[in-house]
Parts: sequence; structure tokens; C-alpha cells
Amino acid sequence: MTQLRVLVVEDDAAIRRLLLAALTRAGYDVIQATDARAALAALAIDKPDAVLLDLGLPDRDGLELVPLIKAAGPALIVVSARGETDQKVAALDLGADDYLTKPFDSEELHARLRTALRHRRHATTTTDTVALGDVTIDLAKRLVFRAGAEVHLTPKEYAMLAELARYPGRVITHAHLLRAVWGPGHEYDVEYLRVAARGIRRKLEADPATPHLLRNEPGVGYRLVG
Repeated sequence: MTQLRVLVVEDDAAIRRLLLAALTRAGYDVIQATDARAALAALAIDKPDAVLLDLGLPDRDGLELVPLIKAAGPALIVVSARGETDQKVAALDLGADDYLTKPFDSEELHARLRTALRHRRHATTTTDTVALGDVTIDLAKRLVFRAGAEVHLTPKEYAMLAELARYPGRVITHAHLLRAVWGPGHEYDVEYLRVAARGIRRKLEADPATPHLLRNEPGVGYRLVG
């Protein structure tokens, strides 16, 4: 089986060593870059399956690299000490698959990386049906099933669920969802999302008070997980 290749873009030597050790133990082929210039060269030459990107690079703001990296095709997780909500939203809106704030747990990193790689594979294939646990979403027929029984959602609930189902496991920002479901001019009407999310959880979650399918990323957005 071919090793998956991960490009680590990080100028801090200690964190770079930590990531190298954790990823190597997990069976990944790891490439390292300490600045934006080296990262873009590695992206073109080594063609990684995934990139772990620090935002605080010495020669360029890491946010500027996000669309360039995503255009090349790999899964992308931002790993940064910048924990501000606006930085997370900016990275995700630019195309990052996920965002981890330093310090982080290596097991969480592995889980997020596996999810991002699954999303990358999903994005390269066409599918009309998304299955997450006992919930199935038929995007072609606009039908939703839970444990084999059809579930009736309101038009906005379905539209929000369907948009999330197109990117399973990925955080989709409030602004993205509001534009996609309610249209331009509603990017700040976050209460619309909260109402729709409550309806989705009530109909699809085993316990809506402790949701496992539709997860909230406070101040950032929502993700749909299996």
C-alpha cells in the first residue's frame, strides 16, 4: 500500500520535530518546509496528499498560502497558535479543511487528518448518497432517512443539511451556510442557522441535547460527522 505523503509547513523546530515523530509513527511519509517559499516548492515537486500549515511563517502570512495549496489538490489543515475566531473563519473560508490550535493533542491531529483525507477522496468522486451512521442523505432525490425511515425536514433544514453533506467532516462557516441556504445579504443572520440546526437535531439525533451528527464549532460554523 502506498504511503500517504504529508507536507508539514512549520518554522518552529520543536513543533516540527513533534509533528514529524507523530506522523511517522502513524505511517505517513513526511516532508518538511520552514517557510512559504519552500512550502510552495515542495507542493509542486512532492505533490503531498495533505498539508499541515502554520500561519506564522517568516516570509509570508500563511493565510495567503491557503488558496494556493487548495488549488493544488491536497487536504489542508491549519495548525496555528492563532486561536482567534476570525483567523479560523478566514482560513476555512479560504478553503482549509480544518483548523487546529496549538497546543494540540496528537490523537486529535490524527483524527482530523484522517477526516480531511476522507473529504479529499470524497471530493474527487461523485456521489448522490451520503451515509453517516444511521442517517442517509439522498442528494439527488432530496430525501433523508434515519434507520431506514424517511424523515421530513423543512426546506431550510434540508438545504442546510445537504450543504453540510457535500463536505462531510469539514467545518463549514456560518457565512458559507447562510449564503448557500438563505442567499447573499444574510451572512450575519446566525440565528437562522441555530433554528435550522435545532430542527435537524430534533429529527435526526438520538439525543438532540448532546449531538453527535451535527456538531457546532462555536463562533465558526458547523460540521457533519458520522
